[in-house]
Amino acid sequence: MNATPMANRFHIGIFGRRNAGKSSLINALTGQDIALTSDVPGTTTDPVYKAMELLPIGPVVLIDTAGLDDSGELGLKRVEKSYEVLRRCHFAIVVVDGTEGFTPFETEFLRELRLRKIPALCVVNKADLLDDERRLALAKSLEGVPVVLAGAATGEGVQEVKAQIVANARFEDVEPALVGDLIGPGQVAVLVTPIDKAAPKGRLILPQQQTIRDILENDAMALVTKDQELKAALEGLSEPPAIVITDSQAFLKVSADTPSSVPLTSFSILFARQKGDLAELVRGIRRIESLQPGETVLIVEGCTHHKQADDIGTVKIPRWIRQMAGGDIRFEWTSGASFPRDLSRYAVIVHCGGCMLNHREMEYRIGRAREGGLAITNYGLVIAYVMGILERAIAPFPSALLAWQEGRTSGAPSRF
Repeated sequence: MNATPMANRFHIGIFGRRNAGKSSLINALTGQDIALTSDVPGTTTDPVYKAMELLPIGPVVLIDTAGLDDSGELGLKRVEKSYEVLRRCHFAIVVVDGTEGFTPFETEFLRELRLRKIPALCVVNKADLLDDERRLALAKSLEGVPVVLAGAATGEGVQEVKAQIVANARFEDVEPALVGDLIGPGQVAVLVTPIDKAAPKGRLILPQQQTIRDILENDAMALVTKDQELKAALEGLSEPPAIVITDSQAFLKVSADTPSSVPLTSFSILFARQKGDLAELVRGIRRIESLQPGETVLIVEGCTHHKQADDIGTVKIPRWIRQMAGGDIRFEWTSGASFPRDLSRYAVIVHCGGCMLNHREMEYRIGRAREGGLAITNYGLVIAYVMGILERAIAPFPSALLAWQEGRTSGAPSRF
């Protein structure tokens, strides 16, 4: 993959009523006919994503959404999809039809943005059709949000829209550290990357790519090996590496081949820390062992992919959980952008590392679980727990290790 992954881009959502000019604006901002435009209201149905560069922010993704005033059973589902986009937005553009002016739809949506602490910009489109008096009236800020007069069809105000995004967006340090705080300049990180049927031919999977890039950006060195060659790789180093990072499914062999003095973790655990609250996910492990017959586990993947015969999410994790908890444990699955609105029927959520999701989306999902009093954990943590090496796998992260140890001393069930 040569482009910046979507999850690492600054997300800018474009919202508004039907036919306000959202699609025209995204085409004007990108200089391309990305989104279908029409005089017929409701042309945009599902969100449309367009990656681009916007300096000095850097790589961004613009998201065109369906109209906030869509109606009917299908229309309401489209509106729900638009609100789902908010979960991953770092910035929002609210497009207003200048010929109609502000309505309760925009006012209510801006209030929602304020509640979610998402910085925003109002763009009054079709300003080229307005007289001076009308332009002056609509140029005033609404709900404390700056306003730009624009004409997406003519190009008026498009550069000002870009300038206002840069001026009002909080785009620095969008994602917390991945591995950069665990390794210093000149140090070596050993990455264990098994090549199996699930690995895409001719390339590495996204977590491995991103970890290598982060190591290089921190002036450190990455030594990449398969699990079978790990012992020889370690013996070939003149001094121990700063850390060993492995695919979770190779945890047991890698732990056996890595000296106890060398920090060890997995790609999945690294991403769980970067995308969300690792300590919260560690606490979620406790709930699995106390599962009772008839309870339901929700398994969540942030992407969709072809399932292999021994797939980690649909086969291995359910098998391990049944072995740990015993009894008739039920399972449900969801993937991609989908995340159930009603979580009340689940006992625990087991989530993937979230490499395809951004930090805001994972925070939302963990927050929803927390609000419902529901435990949530992570693939890599479950695997480390099953292998009996959880404490070693989270030892590089003091707050997560403390959360686990506090749970043990409080009388929560433990295998250790």
